[in-house]
Amino acid sequence: MKSSKPYLVRALYEWILDNDTTPYILVDTGIDQVLVPPGIANDGKVVLNLAPAAIEDLEMTNEHVSFSARFNGVAENIYCPIASLLAIYARENGEGMMFPAEESDDSSDESGADASDRAKPKGPTLKVIK
Repeated sequence: MKSSKPYLVRALYEWILDNDTTPYILVDTGIDQVLVPPGIANDGKVVLNLAPAAIEDLEMTNEHVSFSARFNGVAENIYCPIASLLAIYARENGEGMMFPAEESDDSSDESGADASDRAKPKGPTLKVIK
């Protein structure tokens, strides 16, 4: 089944705009393929303003969010894979949604096992004591 995250991001973006508030996204810059200007991230994260007046060429797909914005007067292209989105919210009141951090899908070791298979903790076990 497809992830609901990109659908929720698009719906919340529209809802935030419909309520005359400013949409912001919180992005994890440690995820592969994130493209933001150097020096704007803080502790591996960056908050980006998605207000229509602040950006151009917004594209929200099931795979990414991309747009063009000005930073210190210089036009920059921004690219954020959906996995890098940690939150979308309204600046004025904080209404929105946080998302759990995701690991990239391309992580596998030489044996072919996914990182998610290796990282799964073992559940509790029971022993019969006589």
